Amino acid sequence: MNFSTIMSPRKLLAAALTASLALTGCSKNDDAAVDSDQPSLALVVSTLNNPFFVTLKEGAEKKADEFGYNLMVLDSQNDSAREMTNVEDLAVRGVSAILLNPADSSAAGNTVRAANRANIPVITLDRGAEGGEVLSHVASDNVAGGELAGDFIAEQLKKKGFAGGEVMQLEGVAGTSAARDRGEGFMKSVTTHNMTLVASQPADFDRTRALNVTENLLQAHPNVKAIFAQNDEMALGAITAVKAAQRDIIVVGFDGTDEGIKAVESGDLAATVAQQAGMIGEIGIEIARQALSEKPVEAYTPVELRLVTSG
Repeated sequence: MNFSTIMSPRKLLAAALTASLALTGCSKNDDAAVDSDQPSLALVVSTLNNPFFVTLKEGAEKKADEFGYNLMVLDSQNDSAREMTNVEDLAVRGVSAILLNPADSSAAGNTVRAANRANIPVITLDRGAEGGEVLSHVASDNVAGGELAGDFIAEQLKKKGFAGGEVMQLEGVAGTSAARDRGEGFMKSVTTHNMTLVASQPADFDRTRALNVTENLLQAHPNVKAIFAQNDEMALGAITAVKAAQRDIIVVGFDGTDEGIKAVESGDLAATVAQQAGMIGEIGIEIARQALSEKPVEAYTPVELRLVTSG
């Protein structure tokens, strides 16, 4: 992979950026200087206000500690502009590689290009980046996961005598590859099983927003029999709305967070498509290690999915 050289003076950029950057969960290295005795990596995560990404971070930290790497963790707070600032600051710090979980796949192209200009390899985690040169991508097959959720819903509806019934979808953050791919897989299943999609609306991977969106959609669509939420946080919000409406509706989530799995075990959530968030973080660090050792790496590493049900 070819990268261009840095075009602007680093010291000026450092002075402008350091004051505005908040570092979260830094390992062995909390200031601007980088320990030259060990490779220093960075994880730029879309948000740490989501259990899935906290687990991803913990997996990366565990593997970095195992290899003796410094790992800086930066929270973009679901803001692409902050994400860009984070990466520009990392270019000043001279990290060896960046693991990027984009806030927005489309906007992340500019972020990746900023790392490219600094000759820093980028490995994307869970969400892809549309633009720039990415060394490797680590993620579950979100299309397959969305289809798996749809197939499960179709099977459950058939068992209840509602084959081809009305279903809804709660979408994640618009512009993310995860939301797009999970929706694509689910829609494929909807078509295959002749289900009737009456609503598909963004709730931004957020529990509270999902609660509000579901409340409104349930009023508008009184015959809905199932809801697919593109992550567990939205599924948990949907469950609260369904209970309040005293409706018998199948709710399926995605991610397999601890709380999501507990909701399946309690019978509140019918199922969740479980990713292995910690493994995504661990594999990202392993790929960075291969790259630093100048070993070939795979352009894409899939991480296995599994459907968690109460049965």
